[in-house]
Amino acid sequence: MEKIIILGALNEEIEYLLHDLKDKKEKQWNFFTIHEGILFGKNVVICQTQIGKVYAAMATQHLIDTYNPTKVIFTGVAGGVHTDVNVGDVIVSTDLVQHDFDTTAFGDPKGHIPRVNKRFFEADTELIKKALDTEFKDYNIYEGRIATGDQFITDISPLEEFNAYCVDMEGAAVAQVCDANKIPFLIIRIISDKADNSAKGDFEKNLPIFAANSKKVIEKLLK
Repeated sequence: MEKIIILGALNEEIEYLLHDLKDKKEKQWNFFTIHEGILFGKNVVICQTQIGKVYAAMATQHLIDTYNPTKVIFTGVAGGVHTDVNVGDVIVSTDLVQHDFDTTAFGDPKGHIPRVNKRFFEADTELIKKALDTEFKDYNIYEGRIATGDQFITDISPLEEFNAYCVDMEGAAVAQVCDANKIPFLIIRIISDKADNSAKGDFEKNLPIFAANSKKVIEKLLK
């Protein structure tokens, strides 16, 4: 039976999906709560990964091993980097990079993973296409690169070389795990702040307001 994994780092980023989850079943693995059920007519597994790359990768690999999914979708908020994006806009990942992976001392560009020889992890083109069909009245939807690191960014100048649309703390880790397992994936991010000195206040204020925008994209993907 086809299973689709849906992930979010924060409880607030998945609870709006859990409200619509039918035939719910829950199980626990370590401190991760795993929710199984039917969402918009599809068999899904929803899980909160917690914050940061390590937990995101840990949860993703466990769920892939357990459920053998056909797709992995990660959703949640992010800091806007590109000049065009505004709070509430939706970013659909084209590819992802770890902006804090740094072996430049050996002549590598930032984000390059030695020996594996990968820097960018590309999202599934079909999922991208379907997600971009989502219509919003008051917000824009963009496709673009997402830069990931274990930092809450308030100064975007060190990220300029990546030409990213937004910055998050989990996406590239999920992308790398999916790439290694050859699982199609998509990262959907809602801009909650502009990744500047006002970011902390904006993040806390806008998190519950704009989480619903990613639900709209996920509904489009699943239906």
